[in-house]
Amino acid sequence: MRAIVQDRYGGPEVLRLATDLPVPTAGPGEVQVRVHAASVNAADWHTMRGMPRAARLMAPKQFGRSGPTRRERGQDFAGEVTGLGPGVGDFAVGDEVYGEVGLTAAHGAFAEYTTVAAANVAHKPGGLSFEEAAAMPLAADTALQGMKDLGHTHAGQTVLIIGASGGVGTFAVQLAKSYGATVTAVGSAGSAELLRSLGADEVLDYRAQDFAALGRRWDIVFDLSGTYSLGRLRRALAPDGTLVLSGGGNPHDGGFFGPMSVNIGALFADRFTKQHLVTLQEHPDRAHLDELRELAESGVLRPVIQHRYRLEDAADALRHHEDEPALGKIVLVI
Repeated sequence: MRAIVQDRYGGPEVLRLATDLPVPTAGPGEVQVRVHAASVNAADWHTMRGMPRAARLMAPKQFGRSGPTRRERGQDFAGEVTGLGPGVGDFAVGDEVYGEVGLTAAHGAFAEYTTVAAANVAHKPGGLSFEEAAAMPLAADTALQGMKDLGHTHAGQTVLIIGASGGVGTFAVQLAKSYGATVTAVGSAGSAELLRSLGADEVLDYRAQDFAALGRRWDIVFDLSGTYSLGRLRRALAPDGTLVLSGGGNPHDGGFFGPMSVNIGALFADRFTKQHLVTLQEHPDRAHLDELRELAESGVLRPVIQHRYRLEDAADALRHHEDEPALGKIVLVI
C-alpha cells in the first residue's frame, strides 16, 4: 500500500511516499476504506511540524518527542468501504462514504487504504464527487460547530468571519447566510469575487482594511486566522456578542504557544465580561457528517476546491497550503 509518512518533525520536506506498507485491517467498531480522495487541513501542518511546541507537552497521544505518534498523515477522506470490523452494522462493503480519521487514530487518510471508527464515517453526499466530499469533513464540521453549536447564529445578526477564504471560512460564509445573518468576510484581495458568490454581503481585504479600526461591532466574530490579539478581536465584538476562536496561526511564526496564547487569554477573560469568548475544538462526529450531507444535497453547502494534487505530490500540497493565500480546499487525488 502507498501512503504519505514522516519520521521526524519539520516542513513539507520531511514527508515521503512509502510504497510497501501493509493494508490496515478494520478492528472492532471500525471500517476499512479504499481512499479515493483526501484533503489538506491546518491540522496536518500542525502535526507535521509539531507546532505549536506547547502542544507536544499537552497532547502526547498526537505529538511524540521527535515526531508525530502516527507516521501516516491526513485527516479527511472520501472513498469506498472495503471491509468491516466486528460490531459494525451501519455500512456494507461497497458503500461510498466520507469522514475523518481523527488526530490519534492508528492510520492516516493520505493513503490508498485507511481504517477509521465507524462513528466517524457517514454516507457520502449524493451529487458530490469523491474529491468534493473529501473537502468537507473537518472544515465543514468546524464551520458548523462555530456558526451553529457555539455561535448560535440566527436571522438578523451580523457576523464577521476572519480567514473567510480558507477551507473552513468558505463553509462558514455559506452557513451564516443560510441562517439569515449579514456576513462580513475578511480575506485576501483576490478572494472577493469568490466570497460574494458564496453569499458574503461585504468583503474586507485584510491587508488594506483593519476590521478592528472601523468602529463597528459584530454579534459574532469567528476568527479562523489565529494571528490577531484578543484585544483587537474583542474591539470588533458587540458588548454581548460571541467570539469563536478556531485559528491555527502561522506555520512560520515559531512561537512556543502560537494561537494557544489567545485561547488561554479568552478562557480567563470570559469570566469577567458579558462577551462570550469560546475556543472551538473540532471532533469527528457521525451526526454532524449526516447533517452536512443533508446541507450539501439541498444545495446550502458547496465545497470550493482550490487545487488538486496526486498522492505522491503531498509535500507540494502542504507547501501550497502553508505559503499561498487560501481559496477553499486543497485535495489529494488517490
